[in-house]
Amino acid sequence: MAQGSQADDHHISPDLLLRAYASGVFPMAEDADDPEVFWVRPQKRGIIPLDRYHVPRSLRKVIRQRRFEIRLDTDFEGVIEGCATGTGKRARTWINQPIREVYAALFQRGHCHTVEAWREGKLVGGLYGVTLGRAFFGESMFSKEVDASKVCLVHLIEHLNERGFILLDTQFTTPHLERFGAIEVPRKRYEQMLEEALLGLARF
Repeated sequence: MAQGSQADDHHISPDLLLRAYASGVFPMAEDADDPEVFWVRPQKRGIIPLDRYHVPRSLRKVIRQRRFEIRLDTDFEGVIEGCATGTGKRARTWINQPIREVYAALFQRGHCHTVEAWREGKLVGGLYGVTLGRAFFGESMFSKEVDASKVCLVHLIEHLNERGFILLDTQFTTPHLERFGAIEVPRKRYEQMLEEALLGLARF
């Protein structure tokens, strides 16, 4: 699959999606209302090295305050809805209906996972991604309260380290992710890292 190639129809099968991840490819849509999906294989891939991540000092204080209750895999629909809705500059996102459906199917299979921030019984932030072998492919995150998704990201990194994961794929890098140690690696290097991560098995 090459960047820009269209799916045969608007449905993506879970098996196809897992094969895509295993080959270094992931799906996107132009926007939430566009039913079509295209496949992306970047020349440079964003990752957060699990052995060299960084927690901003101001965020360490928030984590120590235990402002949020962190839960795993309790509200997939709430997380993907939060990510798809977007706020502010991210009022429109690439998460369309076919993408929602296939990740929901992967969640049921145990290949898609969420890290959620709750406060006073309400979901206020979170992220989701896909696991395969010892790799976690981060897809999207959202916040309804300041620092909620950032705390989820730190929890994710620590959880992945505890569980024996060796690759955290962020797809691209952003100034936000670079604060946590995200870097770009060339496609060839990424595919070597992916191949190594797929040889083993870690449980989320």
